[in-house]
Amino acid sequence: MAHTSTISRGGGDTAAPGRRRRPPAGRRASGLPPWVLPYALLLPGLLVIAVLLLYPLYQMVDMSFHKVGLRQIRPKNPLPADFVGTHNYTEVFKSDLFAMSLRNTLVFALVAVALTLVVGTLVGLLLHKLGRKMSMLVMVGSMAAWAVPPASAAVVWKWLFDADNGVVNWLFRLDGKAWFNDSLDIYVVLIITVVWASFPFIAVSVLAGLKSIPSELYEAAKVDGSTGFHTFRKITFPMLRPVFSVLVVLSIIWDVKVFTQLFIQAGGTNMPREAYNFSMWSYIEAFSPPPDMGFGAAIAVVLTVILLLITFVYVRQIVKTEDVK
Repeated sequence: MAHTSTISRGGGDTAAPGRRRRPPAGRRASGLPPWVLPYALLLPGLLVIAVLLLYPLYQMVDMSFHKVGLRQIRPKNPLPADFVGTHNYTEVFKSDLFAMSLRNTLVFALVAVALTLVVGTLVGLLLHKLGRKMSMLVMVGSMAAWAVPPASAAVVWKWLFDADNGVVNWLFRLDGKAWFNDSLDIYVVLIITVVWASFPFIAVSVLAGLKSIPSELYEAAKVDGSTGFHTFRKITFPMLRPVFSVLVVLSIIWDVKVFTQLFIQAGGTNMPREAYNFSMWSYIEAFSPPPDMGFGAAIAVVLTVILLLITFVYVRQIVKTEDVK
């Protein structure tokens, strides 16, 4: 009786029992080409961004070209919004509050970002020098400040600077000093509040960067007689430049659009007009009676464009610096 051999002699396609044929070259087991897989993985995140960010941004831009009040947003029988073109933007730039709000926004962001980076870097260097237990204790205490919601932090610091019962007035013997009646004093308290809540993130990021720097570099610098500041300028800062670049961009974005702390500490819609920043000005125009949401949206769009320009210029400078290197 003849037996049929199951072994292919001519390099045929007959596979051994229990084995699966490999997928063709250039195609994964999922059946998708290799170039499709990264986009498929990014798609859920892009959809979330589109729903939570891009669509509201589109609505804000669209609203800025219309006159929108309570009659246009009421639940029953809303009236159509009148298209006004660039009228809202013209009114923004003609307003006497534009230059003042722009100055307050940019000066506050500049001071807050600089102080946050300096304090956070110093704390990060301290954490790197401390022992394991003490470093963990300081880190936990710092991150507790970062974890406090902005509204809670604003209330705490407003109480500390209270004119009658505040700890600051009692400590420095400033009898009855009202910190929230003058725009300069308001921003002093606001800067302290924002820096207190923001420096822990900078400190932890700097500490993570310091852990990645080879210790041999510091040992060689110590042998050469390098001092602490010289070592930081020649070794630490150049090695942490990418970390600082990201931290500066994030700090600018957070501090340019600060709103919650200023709204709570300065008294909400009753705050002095001289203390407006762009976020506060946009909110008051949009929701204070009589509400003009189209005008408030135009202010918000102008703030967004300013923030994008600042970020673009800074990131472009970083890229040019890296290209030169």
